[in-house]
Amino acid sequence: MGLFDKLKDVANMVTGGAARVSIEYEPQVAFPGENISVRITATSTGAQVKSGGVFTDLRAVERVNLPRGTTVGVEQPIQTSHTTFEQELRIAPAFTLAPNETKVFEGVVTLPSSAQPSFTGRYAQHEWSIRGRIEVTGNDPDSGFQAFRVGSNG
Repeated sequence: MGLFDKLKDVANMVTGGAARVSIEYEPQVAFPGENISVRITATSTGAQVKSGGVFTDLRAVERVNLPRGTTVGVEQPIQTSHTTFEQELRIAPAFTLAPNETKVFEGVVTLPSSAQPSFTGRYAQHEWSIRGRIEVTGNDPDSGFQAFRVGSNG
């Protein structure tokens, strides 16, 4: 392995570029307490990848955006957010991807029965998202968070 290959491996470790990860999930709208089926695909981008496992991350974020002049006495817009839920769920144990190899992992994650529904209001919204991720040394390659909706049981 030459110097350039070693530098490339270090760059992939830092940036999460050692593998491409994608996620597919069903249903697109879920309800509190329901299962979501996930399929995570991981592909080595060239070198062998040793992973500590496959994970699905669930996250819900409430965002508030009050335009200037909405609040009496406040002349600046107000923007804030709060993470209302965050959880990582293991889908598969440690594994190794050979150079340029692709592996597919399937699993089921359950939304908590107390999950607050998705909503979009005039000044606030509550958004749920999901991503697939493989654990590696350095920055974990992931699919990026993708939005999905949580309906209301009531």
